[in-house]
Amino acid sequence: MPKLLISLGRKAHVNNKEISIQDMHTYYIADESKDFHTSDGFITAADLKKKDGSTVKSNKGREFIILTASFMDAFQKIARAPQIIPLKDVGSIITFTGINKDSKVVDAGAGSGGLACVLAHLCKEVTTYEIRDDFLKVAEKNKADLGLKNLKIKHKDVTQGIDEKNVDLVTLDLPAPWLAVAHAVKALAVGGYLVSYSPTIPQVADTVNEINKAPELLFLKTIEITEREWDVDDRKIRPKTQTIGHSGFLTFARKIRA
Repeated sequence: MPKLLISLGRKAHVNNKEISIQDMHTYYIADESKDFHTSDGFITAADLKKKDGSTVKSNKGREFIILTASFMDAFQKIARAPQIIPLKDVGSIITFTGINKDSKVVDAGAGSGGLACVLAHLCKEVTTYEIRDDFLKVAEKNKADLGLKNLKIKHKDVTQGIDEKNVDLVTLDLPAPWLAVAHAVKALAVGGYLVSYSPTIPQVADTVNEINKAPELLFLKTIEITEREWDVDDRKIRPKTQTIGHSGFLTFARKIRA
């Protein structure tokens, strides 16, 4: 079972004074049957099997907290080909559409499979479409590494049609998502959602125009989500220098009639 090692802050002496150095590192360990080597020494395989929350020491005396890795810990290590949709946007898709363990989802295009993998972790069944062979290989690897047996990856152009019917959600991350809107209408169950992710406003405009042409669909909203992380050290509080600004626009629609 994959594990996490989280290094604790260490002490150092500067000008004969002991100071704390906050240089926390997190290590993901896929194979706990072997000793794990870090720049601060190695942790034995026996120590890696200790219960969650245990403190273990490397052969150099560096202390680590050991935890069982979660799905999201493993997700952070997935292979990347094209850039994946940021988690701030993935979270909005999940919460606004209300998908759950009983939901069936169609996703396109797969790219590295980031969104499809998170959706498969939550939902009953996910099918993702991709036309590029190189992206398919990356998505298949990530599916295998995360153990997602309910994720089906298809080598098919979603703008030529969607095989699945009565699905609860269709997500589109495509250069021309408007070309798949009519197919999404046929695939969705009444009450299901269509969500399109696009980096530019012209893509949004063309997609919304296509949505508004479909009497079965109700355009709900287009949003942009920014994320700004803060440094908090006692009362020294300020935004981090680097923030996640624009990544893409999310457009939401819902099928309201058959």
